[in-house]
Amino acid sequence: MSHPNDAKLRSFIDVAPTSDFPIQNLPYGVFSARGSAPRVGVAIGDYILDLAVLEGEGLIDLAPAHDVFARSSINAFMALGPSVWSNTRAWISELLRHDNPHLRDNKSLRSRALVPMGEVKLRLPFAVAGYTDFYSSKEHATNVGVMFRGKDNALQPNWLHMPIGYNGRASTVVVSGTQVRRPRGQLKPPNADSPSFGPCKRLDFELEMGVVVGQPSAMGEMLSEAQAEAMIFGFVLLNDWSARDIQQWEYVPLGPFQAKAFATSISPWVVTREALEPFRLHGPEQDPPPLPYLKQTRPNNFDLELDVVLRTADMNAAQSICRTNFKYMYWSSVQQLVHHASSGCAMNVGDLLGSGTISGPDKHQRGSLLEISWNGSEPIELPRGAKRTFLEDGDQLVMRGWCQGDGYRIGFGEVEGTILPGG
Repeated sequence: MSHPNDAKLRSFIDVAPTSDFPIQNLPYGVFSARGSAPRVGVAIGDYILDLAVLEGEGLIDLAPAHDVFARSSINAFMALGPSVWSNTRAWISELLRHDNPHLRDNKSLRSRALVPMGEVKLRLPFAVAGYTDFYSSKEHATNVGVMFRGKDNALQPNWLHMPIGYNGRASTVVVSGTQVRRPRGQLKPPNADSPSFGPCKRLDFELEMGVVVGQPSAMGEMLSEAQAEAMIFGFVLLNDWSARDIQQWEYVPLGPFQAKAFATSISPWVVTREALEPFRLHGPEQDPPPLPYLKQTRPNNFDLELDVVLRTADMNAAQSICRTNFKYMYWSSVQQLVHHASSGCAMNVGDLLGSGTISGPDKHQRGSLLEISWNGSEPIELPRGAKRTFLEDGDQLVMRGWCQGDGYRIGFGEVEGTILPGG
């Protein structure tokens, strides 16, 4: 049996070389067709393989667990652990191979198990147990620091010693396509004597990747690098919408609160850690070296291209405003998880860890409007004379991400959100 990551594998389903979902990917998601309950499937080309149908037919046996895929989240499957994840992915890959007749030649089973993606509604893929957002791009943290504190004090003293993060709100993590209402909150411009309450005027996006934790850890216990890696089920695209003016007034002394709590959007497909293995690489050199518990022995970053496009209500087509790569992250996802548990904090199945805004060294690689417009001083030029410093009502933002292989790509689909008025 070929390894599921083999670049030579082909499916009996026609998959374009530019598709996000070749046989080497097989990401997990939750979908519902008209008149049916949500259930778990994997993406293959322009189709979804309905795993609930295969489980019902006895073609997937996860005993003693049962009805794992006839559910509205992948949490029950993730809870079964890494060996089950790997074996199930290998079996699905074998079933979809171009030379395997089992599903290919069974017309009745194919008609029930393969659902055109355009005919379904994609849903939040997992029940979010908790949400933590990190701040792990050195380029992003430096840009923000220069803006607000000057070049000589851009990074806070602790930043180079640990992944900085804060606990966010799981209740407002939403799937791609969910419209985002402009948040309201306390606003106090620098020239105002007292705050007022009203709609945010400086609404921003943050380009991030999200780690999906698939295994729990015990309260009071630390994690090794290997343990943390094994707990990671996969990754999603993540947009951590941010109200910069609300944040500016509220963040002292405890950090972001309402400015981040109103919405976090994720892509509907969870790309497994195993599918990303061929694209692993070492991240930037960490200087000073991290403390022993954060040291890495493996390449824990990924060569993952990221693109952000913006379309205003008056534009016919979207315009790219950011193109960067996940490989630039100073603190890796594994280090973030190790640090998160280092105090004895228990991690749960379904925890979501945001990477923090992903920026690169060049201007076109800045992963937020705060950086792109340099806090509003350098507006983006758009078609028909339009300009943007921050997001306006009716604006649509789309993020995409992919790892480019030899003749195939491992993609994440997209995470999209359109801004509604705040009232």
